[in-house]
Amino acid sequence: MGGGKRFAVLLCADDSDYVKKRYGGYYGVFVEMLAEEGETWDVYKVANGEFPDDDEIPDFDGFVITGSCNDAHGNDVWICRLIALLNKLDSLNKKVLGICFGHQILSRALGGKTGRSISGWDIGVTSIHLSSSSSKLFSSLKIPTTLSVIECHRDEVRELPPKAEVVAWSEKTGVEMFRYGDHILGIQGHPEYTKDILLHLIGRLLQLSFIEESYADVLKARLVRVEPDKEAWKKLCTSFLKGRL
Repeated sequence: MGGGKRFAVLLCADDSDYVKKRYGGYYGVFVEMLAEEGETWDVYKVANGEFPDDDEIPDFDGFVITGSCNDAHGNDVWICRLIALLNKLDSLNKKVLGICFGHQILSRALGGKTGRSISGWDIGVTSIHLSSSSSKLFSSLKIPTTLSVIECHRDEVRELPPKAEVVAWSEKTGVEMFRYGDHILGIQGHPEYTKDILLHLIGRLLQLSFIEESYADVLKARLVRVEPDKEAWKKLCTSFLKGRL
């Protein structure tokens, strides 16, 4: 099925003990959602300064950029290196899927603007709406035009890169998804997350005093009542990355 294709996860966060133990790290979470038979999946811990060499890049069919605790508008050394890598991948027309921080850093690398969300944290399962043009783009997938996705972010894409197109929006976030050409797709939410990963993250955010205990309790109660559209997201992400749209 995979036809011998090769992909890389650009890991932009340290694995929590929970995710490491339960899923083999965030790399394992992405592989579980995206990998198909016959493919090779590698990981580069870019947040720790581990990047693919220039001569390795042509060997890959696509790249996935993960979420991060860092700000996409920051200027850490690894973030600046990542921006340079993304510009190279764009010039080579490589398929690139960016998730949360990955979505934001793609926008920045291509000339857009990111920053703190005016409406604050978005944590939970959010309904996002596909634009009319993107509904046509994804019509072969036979997925709903409104999709539920797990979100956990307080930054957002404020201004799209030139020539980029909004693919989806929500009541809280104007750019939930964007595409750039037919080779780059950014998704603000976390299609790869399960509810238990989000519950664990809510606990960590509370522990670090990023959110109040009363808010954490509300989030946990809400989470019991809703489910993300994981299968639809899996179909959308794999179809984009493997060039099946």
